[in-house]
Amino acid sequence: MDNNIKSLCKEYAEYFPIGAAVNPKVIKSHTGLIVKHFNSITPENEMKPALIHKTEAEYWFEDADALVGFAQENRMKVRGHTLVWHNQTPDWFFTDNTGKPASRELLLKKMKEHIHTVAGRYKAKVYCWDVVNEAVEDTSSIYLRKSKWLEMVGEDFIERAFEYAHDSDPDAVLFYNDYNECKAEKSEKIYRLVKSLKEKDVPVHGIGMQGHWSIYGPTLDEIKRAVDKYASLGIKLQVTELDVSLYEPDYKGMELKAPLPELLAKQEEYYGRIFELFREYKSVFTGITFWGAADDVTWLNNFPTKGRKNWPLLFDDEHKPKAAFSSVLNK
Repeated sequence: MDNNIKSLCKEYAEYFPIGAAVNPKVIKSHTGLIVKHFNSITPENEMKPALIHKTEAEYWFEDADALVGFAQENRMKVRGHTLVWHNQTPDWFFTDNTGKPASRELLLKKMKEHIHTVAGRYKAKVYCWDVVNEAVEDTSSIYLRKSKWLEMVGEDFIERAFEYAHDSDPDAVLFYNDYNECKAEKSEKIYRLVKSLKEKDVPVHGIGMQGHWSIYGPTLDEIKRAVDKYASLGIKLQVTELDVSLYEPDYKGMELKAPLPELLAKQEEYYGRIFELFREYKSVFTGITFWGAADDVTWLNNFPTKGRKNWPLLFDDEHKPKAAFSSVLNK
């Protein structure tokens, strides 16, 4: 670790915490990088129902506990991710003890028990939660995403999730989290959802803008419009899963064997501009989290096709700062 390189989180101490999504392997392979540059972590998968609550009778806390312990040892914040999601949720949630579809009442009972157990275990250790993840549909003609939660409980599954989370830890900051959050049609639906929750006095405190962006967009104007829209609700915002792909937003384009200099230059410029915007809105943003720490380990490698490489973060495969790092520090 080069001691002459400035610490990202220390440089942003007067603005907001800087986080990274991690897993048990990464906190060992990237320890120096993470400890120096980040003061918040998000478990990448380890708190999702499929990993932490594999069977109805069994919770598996080992990996989540390890990440929380790492954060405490290094005086880092922890973002909890995620309590209710249509994906990575075991099938047993949605059936009764005979294998038939669970009733609304039974499914809500299971949701409540799960949230109380998980959020309760990490009370005062996890400062905020992505309570409900990706419940809004991308298709323009549909409001909420089709899911078993929606089909079997109804739209109020979202309300119940926030209420259960608040009951479990009244001091935790509770977020609704989603992607494509800057697209005009979807942002209107996210706004509609959170506004309706606020009007019902549901304890939702913020919107998580995932921030899976690319050098081709969203534009700064599109991001600013979404930020202004969400902030008008009187809530806080966080960018929760930030990365900037070198591919087009639909992931089309030629397969890159190496990061082309001209694309890295666009990435450098894009990162600089979005962080300038984040600083401008420091009264609104309470955290910026990258979905990963360095380019060698990112969900965008092998996505959407096996063998594809991407370079979406501020540190390269060797954990060295890229030009984009310097642009983010250029305050």
